[in-house]
Amino acid sequence: MNPPRSAFGPSPARGRPQWPGKAGSTGAHAWNPVVWVKVRFRQWFESRIPLRDTTTLNQRNVYILPTRPGFMLGATLAVLLISSINYQLNLGYLLTFLLAGSAVVGMHVCHGTLRGMTMNLIAPDACFAGASATIGIHIHCNRRSTRYGIGLSVLESVHWVWTDVPAQGSATVHVAFKPERRGQPVVPTLTAETRFPLGTFRVWTVWRPAARVWVYPAPEAFPPPLPPGEPRAGGAASAQRQSSGEFEGVRAYQRGDPLKLVVWKKVAKADELVSRDAQQVQRMELWLDHAHTGTSSPELKLSRLCAWVLQAEKMGMDYGLRLPGQEIRPGRGEAHKRHCLEALALA
Repeated sequence: MNPPRSAFGPSPARGRPQWPGKAGSTGAHAWNPVVWVKVRFRQWFESRIPLRDTTTLNQRNVYILPTRPGFMLGATLAVLLISSINYQLNLGYLLTFLLAGSAVVGMHVCHGTLRGMTMNLIAPDACFAGASATIGIHIHCNRRSTRYGIGLSVLESVHWVWTDVPAQGSATVHVAFKPERRGQPVVPTLTAETRFPLGTFRVWTVWRPAARVWVYPAPEAFPPPLPPGEPRAGGAASAQRQSSGEFEGVRAYQRGDPLKLVVWKKVAKADELVSRDAQQVQRMELWLDHAHTGTSSPELKLSRLCAWVLQAEKMGMDYGLRLPGQEIRPGRGEAHKRHCLEALALA
């Protein structure tokens, strides 16, 4: 979700306050006072909602307004009532009050559909920049009536997920959103609504989760080969500097070894599976260094390091990561990979 822009910005020429989109500004839309008031009101409204991963819907946080069909129904009822009064139509009175009563009952049922439910946020999984992240929401209903037609979405998004919640039961839905930047941003503001049963009223709530989602740098699509290894501290002096993934010594293939460690030339000659011994005979340390990525673009450096981390982990290699002001010792495994990716996300 895009954070609303400030209503004021420095003028490129004189540095005076200028409305966004004013003539002379670049890349902005024409200023609209209605939009500005709407953005300001939304900022004020969201600032009053506490951050929490569990929310219970009640009369204090559930809102209701007529929809366009609801306003049309109201106008129709007004015309029917005036016509019935002018022409003294008893059937007109009956139809008017019947429709009005149905609308009032529908309003009560619509508001009660959301009221009383509890929504719990499921911790979102990490994702890469540019990819969609998924938020899991667990909805629980304690009442004896089924809740129909409940939709959830990121606030001001056009993509909705709809579900029904059984009586005294629960349902789980997943809402997707696309983070704009890497790091650990807060989960965007969510909204839930329903228009059941008649569609003449819209009942909704606004929810600000407190959870954060890890957004790693987008890995480079076609990264260069891994950098050459560095001699281990205290290692053999005869160890030569080797390119990525090249290790001295081989051993018999063991089940679970990555296929990229299999020495296919020896397989073709001896018809026997052998693997490079990456654990016992490795005399080089693979360091992924921020200063030696071969590019000057800060974001491209992080994307390349991210791709190298994934590649080294896939090959089953021990690797370390050097970033400005931080160094992660060589290792491997899911925890080590996650540690490196989180460091890249915050770099």
